[in-house]
Amino acid sequence: MATVPGISAPTAPRYSPVVKTSAAFVAVAAGCLLFADISITTLDPWSEMKRIAWGAVTPDFGAVAGLGMVVLQTIAFALCGVALGAVGGFLLSQVFHLGAVRWTCASVRAIHELFWALIFMQVLGLSPLTGVLAIAIPYAGICAKVYAETLEEAHLPALRSLPSGTGIVSAFFFVRLPDVWVHIKNYTSYRFECGLRSSAVLGFIGLPTLGFYLETAFSEGNYSEAAALMIIFYLLIATLRYWMRPKLVGLYVLIAPFLLGGGAAIDMSNIVRFLTVDVVPAPLRGGGLLEGRTWSGLGDWAGTLLIDQALPGMVATILLTQIALVATGVLALALFPLVSKKFFGPVTRTVGHVFLVVMRSTPEFILAYIFLQLWGPSMLPAIVALSLHNGAIIGHLVGRFSDEVRLRPDSPRGINLYGFEIVPRVYGQFLAFLFYRWEVIMRETAILGILGIATLGFFVDSALADIRLDRAIFLIAVMAAFNVAVDALSRQIRNRLRLSTRAGQA
Repeated sequence: MATVPGISAPTAPRYSPVVKTSAAFVAVAAGCLLFADISITTLDPWSEMKRIAWGAVTPDFGAVAGLGMVVLQTIAFALCGVALGAVGGFLLSQVFHLGAVRWTCASVRAIHELFWALIFMQVLGLSPLTGVLAIAIPYAGICAKVYAETLEEAHLPALRSLPSGTGIVSAFFFVRLPDVWVHIKNYTSYRFECGLRSSAVLGFIGLPTLGFYLETAFSEGNYSEAAALMIIFYLLIATLRYWMRPKLVGLYVLIAPFLLGGGAAIDMSNIVRFLTVDVVPAPLRGGGLLEGRTWSGLGDWAGTLLIDQALPGMVATILLTQIALVATGVLALALFPLVSKKFFGPVTRTVGHVFLVVMRSTPEFILAYIFLQLWGPSMLPAIVALSLHNGAIIGHLVGRFSDEVRLRPDSPRGINLYGFEIVPRVYGQFLAFLFYRWEVIMRETAILGILGIATLGFFVDSALADIRLDRAIFLIAVMAAFNVAVDALSRQIRNRLRLSTRAGQA
C-alpha cells in the first residue's frame, strides 16, 4: 500500500499482556469444546425438569426423620475437620518457606475431600474419623498456603520500632499476628463455610450428613424431600454469621466430637495391610522381586495404567477444566453487576445476592448430580455446574470490588458504564480471582468422575470399586501432580501479569 508523504503508515494495535492472556485462554477453551462430549442422552429431560421444578416449589420438610440430628452432624463434621485443618495449617504456615513443606501442602490440597474419604474408608470404614480426616488434611494444606501468604504480605512498620534483642516468638505474637489476625479470622470463617459444603458432599459416600439423604431422595425421585434438604442447607449457610459467633467457637468445637455418631473401632491390622500390601503395586507384591518381576514389571504396570487410564482421564479433565474456567469467567462478568451499587438499587441487589448465595452455597458435586438427572452423563452437566458455582463466587467478589471504584462526574451510564468504565478497572482483580480458582476447578472436575463423567475420577472410582487400591493411589498421584502443576502455572501467570496474589484471601 502506498503511503502519503509526511504521513506515517498506520501501526498495528498493541494489546496488553492481560488482553493477550485472556484471548489465549478463550481460544484454548474453544478448541477444547470441539473435542468435548456435551450431548444430552436422556430421553425426556423436560419431563424430569418439570418434576424437579414441582418438587422445588413443594418442599416436604417432614419426609426426613431426625432432621435436626442430621443438620447437627453435618455441622459437627465440618467443625472438627476445619478446626484440625486450621490448626495444622497455621503450624505449617510458619515453615511454609521450606520447599518440602510447600510441595507437601500443594500435594495434599490437590486431592479432593471425597478422594481422601474414599481412601480412608479402605482403612477406617465409615467411621467419624474418615469424614474428619477427609476434610482436615486438604484444608490444612489450603490454610497453610493462605496463612503463609497473609503473613508474608503484611505491612508491618511496627517491626522496625521493636527494641533490639526482641525474640522471634515475642515479635510474632505481639506484632505480626495481631496485624493479620482479622484476615486469618475472616478466611477461616470462609473455610468453615466450605467445610459445611464438603461435609454435605461426604454424605454421598455414606457418612450421616445431609448429602446422604439428598442422594437417597434424588435416586428415589423424591424431589420434594430433596428440595427441603437443599433449603435447610441454604438456611444453614445464610444464617452462618448469626450462630457462628467467635465467642462460641470454642464451645462448639468441644461439643462437636460427641455429635459425630458411632463407628467401627480402628483396627491396626487394616492399617498395616493397607500400607504394606494394598497400596503396593501389584508386580511388587508376594515376593515379586524374588520371582524376577522387578522394576521392569513395575514399569509395564505403570505404563499400562498411564496409557489406558491416566492419560485419557487427564485429557478429559483438562478439556472440561479449560471450558469451565472460561465459562466461569464469562458468567462472573455477566453476574457481578447484579450485586454492584454502580448498576442497581437495593431491591435488585438483594435478589442478585440471594441468587449468588444459592449458587455458590451449592457444591459443584450436588449441582452436577442434579444436572445429570436431566441430561445424562456427558460433560455438559459438569460444565454448567462448575460454571454456576465458581461464577457466583467470583461474581460476588468482583461485584464487591466494583463498589470501591470511584467514578468521575462525567462517567457514562448503562452499558457504556459497564463496558468502558467498570470492567476495565476491575478486570485485573477479576483475572486474579479466576486464576486463583483454576486449581480448584480442576480438582472439582476430577472428582465429578465419581458421577460417571469420564474424567480421571471415573477411573479412580472404578479402581476403588474393584478393590485395586494400588491403581487408585497411582491415579490419584497423577491427578495431584497435574493440580500442583496448574497451581504453579497459575501463580506464574499472576506474577507475570502483576495480578494480586492475595486473591484467595478475598
